[in-house]
Amino acid sequence: MAQINKVHAIDDRNLLDRTAVLSLNNAHIKETSILDQTSLAELLDMAFYARGIERGATAFLIALDQNAPYRNPNFSWFKDFRESFVYIDRIIVAASARGQGIARILYDDLFVAAQQAGQDRVVCEVNIEPPNPASEAFHLAMGFKAVGQATIHSGTKTVRYFEKTLTTVR
Repeated sequence: MAQINKVHAIDDRNLLDRTAVLSLNNAHIKETSILDQTSLAELLDMAFYARGIERGATAFLIALDQNAPYRNPNFSWFKDFRESFVYIDRIIVAASARGQGIARILYDDLFVAAQQAGQDRVVCEVNIEPPNPASEAFHLAMGFKAVGQATIHSGTKTVRYFEKTLTTVR
């Protein structure tokens, strides 16, 4: 019997299960960073975009715009070099749901939200030390271009900065 692809509905921030988001996030701290209930609440409060699949238990994406009061070396790099942007702080897809196009669904939804807000670029960073080649390949396939690199956290991590130019909708 052939398996039918299920449609992945995107839940807005109001429907996110913060416990599930926190659990999924903290299972992937090597790729992102650890959060607790307070830091997650602060991140969601300043987010331009915060949506997930299955209330964030299967996947979620959190992005901020240039006006967020976010203290983060990667976000600060973009603030120094770009006047306006939407910064992808984190996207995580549960290992059991990978390969189903979920990250692409969330990114495409983010691009629409950014365009509708008049933004002309979406930016992010990808770890190159420790390496994350799957993420780098994904971002290149999604049309992102490398625009910089930095070593952060006292030399323990090196990241490559990426940017995707959008056509704004007015």
